[in-house]
Amino acid sequence: MKKRTDFLVIGSGIAGLTFAIKASRYGKVSIVTKSVLDDSSTRYAQGGIAAVFSEPDNFEKHIRDTLIAGDGICNEDVVRLVVHEAPARIKDLIDLGVPFDKKKDGTYDLAKEGGHTEYRILHSKDKTGEAIEQTLISKVRNDPNIEIYENHFAIEILTQHHLGVDLKKNSPGIECYGAYVFDLANKNVYTFLSKITVMATGGLGNVYQTTTNPEVATGDGVAMVYRAKGVIENMEFIQFHPTSLYDPGKKPSFLITEALRGYGAILKNIAGEKFMNRYDSRGSLAPRDIVSRAIDNELKIWGDEHVWLDCTHLDPEGLKSHFPNVYNHCLQRGIDITKDMIPVVPCVHYSCGGIKVDTDGQSNIDRLYALGEVSSTGLHGANRLASNSLVEAVVFSHRAVMHSYGRLKGLGFEEKIPDWDYKGTTHLEEMVLITQSLREVQAIMSNYVGIVRSDLRLKRALVRLEILYKETENLYKRSLVSKQICELRNLINVGYLIIKMAMNRKESIGLHYSIDYPKKTHSRL
Repeated sequence: MKKRTDFLVIGSGIAGLTFAIKASRYGKVSIVTKSVLDDSSTRYAQGGIAAVFSEPDNFEKHIRDTLIAGDGICNEDVVRLVVHEAPARIKDLIDLGVPFDKKKDGTYDLAKEGGHTEYRILHSKDKTGEAIEQTLISKVRNDPNIEIYENHFAIEILTQHHLGVDLKKNSPGIECYGAYVFDLANKNVYTFLSKITVMATGGLGNVYQTTTNPEVATGDGVAMVYRAKGVIENMEFIQFHPTSLYDPGKKPSFLITEALRGYGAILKNIAGEKFMNRYDSRGSLAPRDIVSRAIDNELKIWGDEHVWLDCTHLDPEGLKSHFPNVYNHCLQRGIDITKDMIPVVPCVHYSCGGIKVDTDGQSNIDRLYALGEVSSTGLHGANRLASNSLVEAVVFSHRAVMHSYGRLKGLGFEEKIPDWDYKGTTHLEEMVLITQSLREVQAIMSNYVGIVRSDLRLKRALVRLEILYKETENLYKRSLVSKQICELRNLINVGYLIIKMAMNRKESIGLHYSIDYPKKTHSRL
């Protein structure tokens, strides 16, 4: 069965919803999301969104902080573009009704996070992402030009491959005509034909055993575009957030916002020593890659499973007021952050690489845009600066709408795309195969492709993952389509990309640190 839409948006975080709201002025929009609308990484973003809003801050400071965090391989033109356009795009969010915190004098209550030299983080308590997500959802639900398809899983994007053309990695003129979408409720696969397709599927944290990402973050967008011969880059740069709550078995891992360190919280090792100044002069507010490696090293030195984040010297009422989400969550786990130190550990948080796009968010596949964490814009380089992800999403979503809407009149639907070929049989024992393979993938990535890597670990990871790849592809071809087999297949694809790009990176830089290449060939500004 075919469905037709001007704009097909796959994903429902800040990037997809912002695009949908603005694109609905120009045509019919269909939002496809594999869970409910608010089940996205955006909802879990605590800290805030970065932009220059007042003196003594200025654009050059924000640009410099971003370039330093990115460890020398950011695209400076993109950094300048995002920093300069950030205030206007945040004002768009304010106009939509996002309730950013203000001081008593009516000015915005700006916070400071690791890697930032000024206070420039707009926030809504410590639930910024949730405030943004709920505001955007209320808009899309009331927009007559937007159709919402919850619990619909995008399986593959449609290209000339589905018309019988043998596409190669560097084939010129690849076009996207929409996507095959699996209705998880009635088990039908629909052929969504679109003039413009937007990939906004978020991250891939669940390729590892522990992550702050929700369970839906399985790298679907990157995997789909990779299989369609799209260009993927910088996948080796996986950001571990330094401070997730040490709470074994809890998924997703609860994030302890970086803004808490900006407020004055201090990292201490198990002996109670303030250790960060031994690693970086910026102490607990060094960029995330440095703090994560420092914690990892302390854990190895002491043989413990976590370090401490100490807030007990800070004003109790101020903590409760500024960080109610962290305070209440920890209290439920038996930790009073005004009196007790918080056990924290680094945890997979963000992918700096992804689908390579230009300054309008367009991939090398014509008619296909990628926005948000699934994309690689050049902004983050080897390490994302805190709170730069949400602003990247709104800047590029706006640019993608401005670039794509003018093309609608010249585009049509590719009616020759065949409907989904239902084939294969499934057996009860195959679910056991899927769940066991998922555990193996996550163990391989966590043990061999983590914060600190080596050539030997990466080679071992690749050999083991290739076995799982062959087994899973064989299972996929003879099974009825299911969310579980598709997610496993996608996770194996992105795991392979992370490993291969890490093996090709013969240096330690940013988030990619190898004991075989300890000397950096790039220097921070």
